[in-house]
Amino acid sequence: MTSDLNKSEIPSSDPFGLFDEWFALARQSEPNDANAMALATATPSGAPSVRMVLLKGHGADLGENGGFTFYTNAQSRKGEEIRANMQAALLFHWKSLRRQIRIEGPLQQVADDVADDYFHSRSRDSQLGAVASDQSRPMADRSVFVERFAEAEARFAGGEVERPRHWTGFRLAPRAFEFWLDRPNRLHDRRRFERSGDGWADTLLYP
Repeated sequence: MTSDLNKSEIPSSDPFGLFDEWFALARQSEPNDANAMALATATPSGAPSVRMVLLKGHGADLGENGGFTFYTNAQSRKGEEIRANMQAALLFHWKSLRRQIRIEGPLQQVADDVADDYFHSRSRDSQLGAVASDQSRPMADRSVFVERFAEAEARFAGGEVERPRHWTGFRLAPRAFEFWLDRPNRLHDRRRFERSGDGWADTLLYP
């Protein structure tokens, strides 16, 4: 049985390169949001929670150890969990490819200028929505949100929308990657990379 994850076929020292290869394939084959990823966080007491977010930047050259960046309201549930426990895990699952990648590591908040640049690259309505929304907080009626959106629209009419200070980005610096490839009869391929010094140690895992 051959394997796309065979050590003789994929350099063991470069999980970022392998991620890029699979991500490029997913962008061609996935019908929607190839950059969608599950983000798992936990409270200080260890209670887990997970939700889908969008990857907005990645690479071996992001930060000291490379990274994967997403953006959110830091006053939301996930934002509060992140700031209380700066560890997270990501999961990319591409059904069209029958592949998935798990990534684990610590989080760091991005610099204000990085958050500003991304915020202002979004559509204007998305920017106004971020101003109007108290993400994850109780809402009496949707009309309240609609009214707050209209107020933000009027406040910033004719000018640049100011990024709320609590709307920001976080970057996960990988300590581990795990690549999973579907095989018939559940004889799947799994390969795990863990950071070791300045490089990566890797091993194949039983499915």
